[in-house]
Amino acid sequence: MTTSPPRQPRTGRDWLTWLIVGLVAGVLASFVVGGIGYGLLGDIIVGIVGAFIGGWLFGRMRWRTPFAGLGGTIFIAFIGAVILLLILRLLG
Repeated sequence: MTTSPPRQPRTGRDWLTWLIVGLVAGVLASFVVGGIGYGLLGDIIVGIVGAFIGGWLFGRMRWRTPFAGLGGTIFIAFIGAVILLLILRLLG
């Protein structure tokens, strides 16, 4: 019988990591898609939503990232953010 390791308590660093990943992915996606972006908060939101879209897409397609750790997380969020911005462009 195996046991899972004890859960680590959430820290403020988790939130900070999400904000940084969202900001980096959102800004990079804005540069790639073109435009000036949506401002600091908007780019963070685009990046975080992009992380969910990218995570879903990579999971469904069974793709793997070329990077490990935080770099891979930012890559997935970036791909999802680009997709999100392209969809928003098509709708707007």
